[in-house]
Amino acid sequence: MEPVINAKFAVMSLSFVIKEGFSSMGRAKLPAAITVTISFFTLVLLGLFSTVSLSFFDVIKEMQSRVEVEVFLGDSMSESQAMDAAGQIKRLKGVRDASYISKDDAARTFNHDFGEDIVKILGSNPLPRSIKLKFLPEYATPESIGRIVPEIRKISPDVDIRYNQSFLGQIEKNAQLFTLLTGGIGILISVATIVLIGYTIRLAMYSRKEKIRTMRLVGATAWFIGAPYVIEGALQGLLAGALAAGAVYLLFDQLLFRYEPSIYQVLQPSALLIYPATVLLGLALGIVGSTLSVSKYLRIVSKH
Repeated sequence: MEPVINAKFAVMSLSFVIKEGFSSMGRAKLPAAITVTISFFTLVLLGLFSTVSLSFFDVIKEMQSRVEVEVFLGDSMSESQAMDAAGQIKRLKGVRDASYISKDDAARTFNHDFGEDIVKILGSNPLPRSIKLKFLPEYATPESIGRIVPEIRKISPDVDIRYNQSFLGQIEKNAQLFTLLTGGIGILISVATIVLIGYTIRLAMYSRKEKIRTMRLVGATAWFIGAPYVIEGALQGLLAGALAAGAVYLLFDQLLFRYEPSIYQVLQPSALLIYPATVLLGLALGIVGSTLSVSKYLRIVSKH
């Protein structure tokens, strides 16, 4: 019989906690409205900033996927040896594609680019055979390519390897700088939202301090006292996140799509991830902010 009574009590306690959490927002309408409004604007800012940031990283990856290294082969290699070397290089870790370009292919490319037949001009074809390499985005960095170059020379020592090292370095530098910048701003906005929600919850608890003190005296647990306020903070964060996701949607899928379709095409894939992420982030920040505030307030109350 006792387990049944305990189960019923637990259900009643949970029901009371949830009802209190929802009703707390109704009792403190003004502070809750202010918090939701400010959190809404911070989450909109964070959503817009995150969308642009993700799109920037997509552009960086696209640029890295287009990085090419040209391996010019020596004349001493036969055609079969050159094609075999291309096959071995293609199997190196990080190499996405290795295209063998014969002397005839190089002459056709020259003719296409410059409109001149180099064989007719010079009487022979001086263009070297080569292998054009493309890399997976995560390997298109100066460090990774620097490790791959010795492996290429092991396969074929008599080669001339050329790539734009300074361009690769600049891409890497910009990506690192932007990562630090976006991370720092994202953390600042998140902390500001946590503080705002936590401050509102603390005001709500302070306005009911006598009730909380009475509950402590009759033996109510910290969970039973604090859970409604955590739910209140979660609801505030969830509401702010949902409103912010809706605002970001209107900005991107309505205004931007209508007036700047080219920019919309770049940002739209990232925006699809940001909509649900903004809602979940608002919920998470609400829970974190209210939990920190509740635990701190209850510690202070327990000392007095």
